Amino acid sequence: MFDLSQYEIDVKNVMRNASPAALYEEALRYEKHATLSNTGALIAYSGDKTGRSPKDKRIVKHPESTDDVWWGTVNIGLEESTFCVNRERAIDYLNTRERLYVLDAFAGWDPKYRIKVRVICARPYHALFMHNMLIRPTREELADFGEPDCVILNAGAFPANRYTSGMTSKTSVDLSLEKREVVILGTQYAGEMKKAVFTLMNYLMPRSEVLPMHCSATADSSTGQSSVLFGLSGTGKTTLSADPKRELIGDDEHCWTDEGVFNIEGGCYAKAIYLTREAEPQIFDALRYGAVLENVVYDQADHHVDFANASITENTRGAYPIEYIPNAKIPCIAGHPTDVIFLTCDAFGVLPPVSRLTPDQAEYHFISGYTAKVAGTEVGVTEPEATFSPCFGGPFLVWHPGKYAQLLSKRITDHNANVWLINTGWSGGAYGEGSRMKLAYTRAILDAIHAGTLKDAPTEKESCFGLDVVTRCPNVPDKMLVPRQTWADPTAYDTTAMKLAELFHNNFKTYADGVRQSVRDAGPLLQNAGA
Repeated sequence: MFDLSQYEIDVKNVMRNASPAALYEEALRYEKHATLSNTGALIAYSGDKTGRSPKDKRIVKHPESTDDVWWGTVNIGLEESTFCVNRERAIDYLNTRERLYVLDAFAGWDPKYRIKVRVICARPYHALFMHNMLIRPTREELADFGEPDCVILNAGAFPANRYTSGMTSKTSVDLSLEKREVVILGTQYAGEMKKAVFTLMNYLMPRSEVLPMHCSATADSSTGQSSVLFGLSGTGKTTLSADPKRELIGDDEHCWTDEGVFNIEGGCYAKAIYLTREAEPQIFDALRYGAVLENVVYDQADHHVDFANASITENTRGAYPIEYIPNAKIPCIAGHPTDVIFLTCDAFGVLPPVSRLTPDQAEYHFISGYTAKVAGTEVGVTEPEATFSPCFGGPFLVWHPGKYAQLLSKRITDHNANVWLINTGWSGGAYGEGSRMKLAYTRAILDAIHAGTLKDAPTEKESCFGLDVVTRCPNVPDKMLVPRQTWADPTAYDTTAMKLAELFHNNFKTYADGVRQSVRDAGPLLQNAGA
């Protein structure tokens, strides 16, 4: 029995760092509806919540950190007394369980910066998920683990009390930066644990002048130099990082230090909707024994997963250890990036397939964190809708976005990295008229960037956003590289470009006070929009 008395938990049956086989056995015996896919992955369901609940995230207000936190809609303050109430509620629930699962593991592959994380949960599916997502210690490291730097108390099956001060629903994900504790109530979505760790790293790392990044990263196998790809959900961050020609460092969370980059996680958490072996063979084949498939629909006869079925949620996911990717670079550490790449899915069809950014433009577009939703993906969305998430990871930031942007700018300048903006969205018109950029073209652009071909490629200055548009790229038709030329009606392009420029301009007002004037001036020139 593993002793949890320091958390006032007294449960006799506690499994610590159980093997995937043991957690499979536990899940199949005790999890409601848990089963196996025909490839051996554990299929589990998160209940009512099939995605994160960012509006229910809270950070405890404390004198030691209150001046560092970017308070507002992203970081909603919580009184310490309320945190204690929720913590007590979570512990009371965990004490009612007949069995608990404890995982001790690491966040951060670089030993200089890694933290020790302890997860205490009541569902074997959650334990296996975090076993995959954190860095698995050796037996020797586990025996010498000691006290953790962060503890997650996951009582997600038990609701928060809506009448408790500061609560607005039955869901609450509370983080105490001083106690280094996370309390989860009212949601069983496994991704809340993963992102709670990332949020803590987003607070701790900048204090050491290290840049935490919501990005994927790959490395050149011969030079060890890396590139990083930022992008919101649906832009291709995970898909494009699964590149057999390069080594995978990680698909989602990294840090950039004075020595290079390292992955925070020990696994990948890929969107599974519409997944096919033909389009994404590495990810498809990774969803086997040891992996977790979350909220998917399967055939009752042979347990074949229907990846095109979104009847439970569009946000179907697969979590697997990074070593399931054949070309993973382990340990997940690499040299400084030669290229920093921002991915955007522009459903307005305005932004070019690839353009080169200046350092000030890099800060501007990093802080903007733009992509777009398309009609049909959410109720009420009938035309392209701009989405801005600062630093391409707004829900996980703790400091003001300007803090992360300054760290990025310094790293780019110090290491002479190239910065690129790639549009994986629409060409030849907005959604409904144009067509989605072919994945083959985007991969060709990335190949050219990594080969150094685009560094000296011809460019054309775009007048609205001030972008240096690359006009020639191997294996991409020249006519596709300048957006205005792909539209049947150039006047309609001009009107749409103006609309998008205004959206950028209005969004950036929120962050303008925290950045340099030269960065503010690096945005679109509204008077030139469409010219």
